[in-house]
Amino acid sequence: MEGTNDYLKRRIRILVAKPALDGHDRGILVLAKAFRDAGMEVLYAGLLATPEQVAKIAVDEDVDVVALSLHNSAHLSAFPEVKKWLKKLGADDIQVVGGGIIPPADKKRLEKMGITGNFGPGTPLEEVISHVRKVAMKKWKMDQ
Repeated sequence: MEGTNDYLKRRIRILVAKPALDGHDRGILVLAKAFRDAGMEVLYAGLLATPEQVAKIAVDEDVDVVALSLHNSAHLSAFPEVKKWLKKLGADDIQVVGGGIIPPADKKRLEKMGITGNFGPGTPLEEVISHVRKVAMKKWKMDQ
């Protein structure tokens, strides 16, 4: 990529996933459609993927961002586990964005671990999309 304008021409590849035992998929499906409608290339890991599987899909599919969502209180274990596997697979430049039912204190802990966003129910879709665009650009700059 030569210049900043080149970033704008690139299509964001995003993997949406629920990396634990959580069958509440309505929110992640709404996000997947919103990301698609915003011009992103969206991949869906399906329900019940393990953190290791999510990381492997992200690497195999060469995504820019992984968007994780949980409603079962497993975010402090599952989200960092995805980050750990990405690092183990040599892909710690892939950005990780979180969401779901996450208490404010846990959001701060996740941010310190490099999991950004951590959006809750009712967050405007444009806010989430804007954040994903921002972190994708961060990855692209890291890749240079």
